[in-house]
This record gives sequence, structure tokens and C-alpha cells, in this order.
Amino acid sequence: AKMAAAGSELLTGWCLFGLALLAILIFCWVYVRKYQSRRESEVISTITAIFALAVALISSALLPVDIFLVSYMKNQNGTFKDWADANVSRQIEDTVLYGYYTLYSIILFCVFLWIPFVYFYYEEKEEDDGNTCSQVKTALKYTLGFITICAVLLLIGAFVPLDIPNKKNSTEWEKVKLLFEEFGSSHGLTALSFSISSLTVIGMLAAITYTAYGMSALPLNLIKGTTSAAYERLENTEDIEEVEQRLLRIKSKCRDGRPLSSRDRRTVQQLEERLRTLRRRERHLETIEKSWWLKFCEAIRPLKV
Repeated sequence: AKMAAAGSELLTGWCLFGLALLAILIFCWVYVRKYQSRRESEVISTITAIFALAVALISSALLPVDIFLVSYMKNQNGTFKDWADANVSRQIEDTVLYGYYTLYSIILFCVFLWIPFVYFYYEEKEEDDGNTCSQVKTALKYTLGFITICAVLLLIGAFVPLDIPNKKNSTEWEKVKLLFEEFGSSHGLTALSFSISSLTVIGMLAAITYTAYGMSALPLNLIKGTTSAAYERLENTEDIEEVEQRLLRIKSKCRDGRPLSSRDRRTVQQLEERLRTLRRRERHLETIEKSWWLKFCEAIRPLKV
């Protein structure tokens, strides 16, 4: 009966996690597809972006599931429920722990191997239209630097933060042997935790920096205000004319029948993409200029200041 109750509670928690997983995957797909370039997108890079973003968000979504399972094993007075004995609670904790470390391992794989390789592979593909083998070699060469950083982090996390007993008669070999024994007893989890913590520190510093800037920029932007839609339309029209002139200059090179170089063809594609973007922005600005929201913002301008 206790195992059945434990299984029921565990199934409830993982069902919630499954729903969150589905929502995260849908969000990541919509988010990446919305902001990626339609003409320059690649299938592998799109899959990489969706998968990496989903894994990071799933790792965050596992935390409330962990809290839910722990809280469900206890009564309101803080004591464990009848079905949540030592074996059952340990089983639930181990299941969640394995989920954490599986996701953390996938994050390290994405950050230090998959994402750098895909990035450098397509960067090399844009710069040089060579064969695939040379592109793979170049991408692996640059990715090797990220793998080295990951290896250093894992080694530091595996061997440095240990409380080694200070014995006067112990030899250096015994100290090294103790390091490997400690590493084996933890199954490398300390190394993984240290690597993830290092990435978390970098992300925390970025969040602190951008949050501080945002809190400072928000009131200043409210005071400064925004450019009027009419002025933005004028600038956008000038940009359209400039792009069209550049396209005409490049296409005039092939009037005598000569084909354009690969560099000129890439430039034409980029300019055509920019021209389509500017024309979409032109239509968007026309809609904004006629909207009631713009008139409302002009009315509350003193309140913003």
C-alpha cells in the first residue's frame, strides 16, 4: 500500500513535469522560429537552438517538481506521511537527483561541444564554399578549445574542493590516492556540480548587469521619449532607397552576360532580405501612425515625464 501511494504521488509529480515539458518545447519552437532569419536558417542550427533552450528551461522546471514531491511526502506539521518511509523517500529523491544530473550533463554537452561545433561549422560554410570535410575539421579545431575549458572545469571540480585529512606521516602518493578514492565515491557528481555552478555564475553576472542597466534605462527612456512614427517612416524610406540603389549597382555588373561572383550573390541575397524587412517595417509604421494607441501615448506624455 505504501509503495502504491508513493508511486501515485511520484506519477502525479512527473505528469506535471511532462505537461511543463510539452509547454516548454512548444514555446522554444515558436520563439526560435519567430526570431530566426528565414533565408539564412539551417535545419541543424534551428534544431540546436530549440533543443539547447528547451534543456535549459527544463532544468529550471524540474525545481518546482522537486519541491512538490518533497512537500507531498510530509504532513502540515512537518512529519512524513505514513507511506513515505525511508526507502520510499530515498527512491523519490534519487529519481529527481538522476533527473538533475542528466539534464546538467546534457547542458555541458550542448555548451561545450554541440553549440560551438554547429556555430563554427556554419561560420566556415559562409566564409568558404569548400568541401564538407574541411569545414568539419575547422569547426572541430575551434571546438577543441571549448572542450579543453570543460575538461579543466571538471578536473577542478573533481579534485580541488575536498577536505583532505592532514596527516603528518602521509606521503604524496597517499594524498593522490585519497583524491581518486573521493572522486570514485562521488561518481564524478562534484565535478559536474562545479562545472554547472561555474556556468551559473556567468549567467548570474549577466543577469545582474542587464537588470541593473534595465532599471536605470527604464525611467530615462520614459523621460527621453521615442521618435515619432512619421520621422521613423521618413528614415525608413531613405533606407529603402539606399538599399535599392545598392542592388541596382551590383546587378548592373551582369548586364553583359557575365555571372555574379559568389560574394556578390551573397550580398544580393542579404540586401533583398533587408529590403523585405524594411518594407514590412514601412507597413508596420503606417499602421502605428493611424492607431489610437499613438494618440493615447501622446496624451499621457506628461505622466511619463
